[in-house]
Amino acid sequence: MINKRQVGGEYEKRAAEYLKEQGYEILQMNYRCRQGEIDIVAKEGGYLVFVEVKYRSDSGCGMPQEAVSSSKQRVISRVAEYYCLTHCHSMEIPCRFDVVAVLGEEIRLFRNAFEYQER
Repeated sequence: MINKRQVGGEYEKRAAEYLKEQGYEILQMNYRCRQGEIDIVAKEGGYLVFVEVKYRSDSGCGMPQEAVSSSKQRVISRVAEYYCLTHCHSMEIPCRFDVVAVLGEEIRLFRNAFEYQER
């Protein structure tokens, strides 16, 4: 049986490689805290970027980027806030939320995919 966590981990690694090719500096993979988890924390062009990776083998259940629901965005926002507080990043550093969507073998990057979500 296929372990979803292992499959997700593989696609997160592929997404990280893709982001490196796009000029991102990967700071952390699978950052976890009590508030939740962020797949990738990176820096790019003066931004601290929080990246959610979504994979679908095909579009039968919708496009992968559509799976980043408003509730998921709120969780990611809270985790990002906690990351900033605990990693001494000045609030002067602009933050951004990107989504890497993997559909089959195709990888697409959605920069600034959503805004910070209040609680």
